[in-house]
Amino acid sequence: MNTKRIITLLLICAASLGLKATAATIDTAITHSASMNKDLKAVIIKPADYSTAQKYPVMYLLHGFSGNYSDWIKKIPAITKLADTYHFIIVCPDGAFAGWYFDSPVNKDFRYETYVANELVSYVDKHYATIANRKGRAITGLSMGGHGALFLAFKHQNVFGAAGSMSGVVDIRQFADSYGIEALLGKYSEHPDVWEQHCVVSLLYLVKPNALALTFDCGYDDGMYSGNQELHEKLLERKIPHDYTVKPGGHSWEYWGNSITYQGLFFSRYFNGEK
Repeated sequence: MNTKRIITLLLICAASLGLKATAATIDTAITHSASMNKDLKAVIIKPADYSTAQKYPVMYLLHGFSGNYSDWIKKIPAITKLADTYHFIIVCPDGAFAGWYFDSPVNKDFRYETYVANELVSYVDKHYATIANRKGRAITGLSMGGHGALFLAFKHQNVFGAAGSMSGVVDIRQFADSYGIEALLGKYSEHPDVWEQHCVVSLLYLVKPNALALTFDCGYDDGMYSGNQELHEKLLERKIPHDYTVKPGGHSWEYWGNSITYQGLFFSRYFNGEK
């Protein structure tokens, strides 16, 4: 029997059994932010088995400084496999070029804390078959998005039950003159209290042991390493359980593409009650 005939027979058998190739579905949603009075795009990835007859957990995945909502799917298209493997929805919001995922006290056009934690979550729960409570939501991100994920989770523990960070800027005071933060918070020298209120390492008082499932990592050669090490030590002092990993690597998509595979597993275990 020749190869062509074998393939034909296999296809016929597959069809008779109702088998078909499946893959995650990628939507680009137009969402509205009432707090900023504008529309924003978000990539929403549904697993191959998505059906409105059941409910799915959601992993919110934030981009970094200078990026946008499409960064993750363009740079690491394999994230669709995480949705298929672990049967969760992935949402990639837009946090602006330098939005930092908080509500700016000096510029009303930047209210990305309200947008992601309230407006976007409400949109996703309304338009998709989600587990619409904290036990069905996790949030993580890279660099600026790593800061954003922990910041939002610490401040909105009623919304998110698990959080992570990859190469996160967990101490924004290290970059007081960089990355557009001053335009959102004012000068650090003039408003140190405001900066403290928006700094992840300064917000640990909000977190009680076992209140959140936490995972974060950083490359040893990354400029964010010292801040992440400090966060790890402060969590240990407060006896707050967390997963912390230091790996070879720097501030790069190669690093983040590897990191998200481990974080996807961590969040899947949380969604399944294993964390």
